[in-house]
Amino acid sequence: MKSIKDIENLKGKRVLVRVDFNVPLGNDGVVDDNEAWRITAALPTIKYLLENNAKIILMSHLGRPDGQVVEEMRLGPVQDFLSEILGISVTKTPDCIGEIAEDAVNGMQEGEIVLLENLRFHSEEEENDIEFAKKLAALGDVYVNEAFSASHRAHASVEAITKFLPSYAGLGLEKEINALSKVIDDPVRPATIIMGGLKAETKLPVINFLLDKFDNILIGGVIANFLLESSGIDIGKSVKDDLDISEAKKIDLNNPKIHIPVDVLTDDPDNKEVDLSTDKVGDFCILDIGEKTLAQYKEIIKNSGTVVWNGSVGLFEKDEYARGTREIARTMAESSAETIIGGGDTILALTNFGYIDEMKHVSTGGGAMLEFLSGKKLPGIEALK
Repeated sequence: MKSIKDIENLKGKRVLVRVDFNVPLGNDGVVDDNEAWRITAALPTIKYLLENNAKIILMSHLGRPDGQVVEEMRLGPVQDFLSEILGISVTKTPDCIGEIAEDAVNGMQEGEIVLLENLRFHSEEEENDIEFAKKLAALGDVYVNEAFSASHRAHASVEAITKFLPSYAGLGLEKEINALSKVIDDPVRPATIIMGGLKAETKLPVINFLLDKFDNILIGGVIANFLLESSGIDIGKSVKDDLDISEAKKIDLNNPKIHIPVDVLTDDPDNKEVDLSTDKVGDFCILDIGEKTLAQYKEIIKNSGTVVWNGSVGLFEKDEYARGTREIARTMAESSAETIIGGGDTILALTNFGYIDEMKHVSTGGGAMLEFLSGKKLPGIEALK
């Protein structure tokens, strides 16, 4: 796999960069500084290209418009944020392909940046359509993948486009691969992974693969709800996502590497702390791990040489249910272990709690990180080889 640093003489070259600027927009339609980490993660590559006098064409998706133009999902706020943080004017096209996009790119000077409109306004993007990829490729001389978080998807701007242009890895993508490859190939033992948050449909299936890589798997969040219910424990009205319970039953909970909550915190005003060995959740929801579980998890983290974290273990946005996530973050920050985190809610939690800078590596990908660690081949990375 070639690096962006292997491109000879970037001066004047049209460099088509796939970034992931899929960031939340507030009610005011503005990018919040605390939510802009995917944008800031791409800055080293963008600045490298600026320093080498390239013409930079950025392309990204935002949200799930399902192949339709959705005004609230236009990339204008991202354009504004980029212009401000870089201190230069960033141009945005009203579409990512077509004559207007071509004219904007053809009129570029060295050191200028054009941001193409939301790729997912075209259904062909997620369909990995060859003709759509060819139209995108026509805008550049070389292609750079700087979107690790989108590289587990075989989409046109990630996979098919590499068939038409010399293709390279961006600085951030290289950093991700190096950091995560070390976890797979030569981790400091014991190696522990914490899995929580939502999106159980993407996380449950990789647990069995991760058993070969890690010495401990600590479970929280919605994934824990599934596993608890599959073992016959009452979880009340707790969130489970739209996933068949049979998926959870594929996981052997007798495996000593897997740790699930033994007690939980609920929204029951009269009985918040529930010991799952003796009590039932009843008509309430599990919103955090309990005291005994937290103590067990913290002890495992303290004795680990590598700790990877994807997904909060509770509803950390509400202070009364933030204890588990906050304490795990603090324990990792105080640890001498190789600490790696990934996933939007995990990054937001550590940012809010002030521990983000204490982590050894912050991955821009949640699902992509888990798939990479489980040994799956990521289409966007394979296409660069």
